[in-house]
Amino acid sequence: MGYGLLAAAIAAEVAGTTAMKYSEGFSKLWPSLVTVVGYVLAFALLAQTLKTLSVGTAYAIWAGIGTAAVAGIGMVFMGESASLLKLSGIALVIAGVVVLNLGGAH
Repeated sequence: MGYGLLAAAIAAEVAGTTAMKYSEGFSKLWPSLVTVVGYVLAFALLAQTLKTLSVGTAYAIWAGIGTAAVAGIGMVFMGESASLLKLSGIALVIAGVVVLNLGGAH
């Protein structure tokens, strides 16, 4: 159940961050509301996740996968560059999350 909540927390954070781009500095109402709701939901779900997963593991997964997902969304849907260096950075973030998980969840 902990990993399911964590996946939902990641999805909420990614939605909130993506909506923030479309809020144009919080000048557009609906994307701004999606940003706020996304982040409140993300933190609430992350807090629930911490009941069953260690904070280091949960946060590493949440931040790492969220970062990689938002970077990918930026490249695919928002016209951001997809250089080899940027793609290598995303791969390193994912590798870091994997290595932390191999160290144990407790």
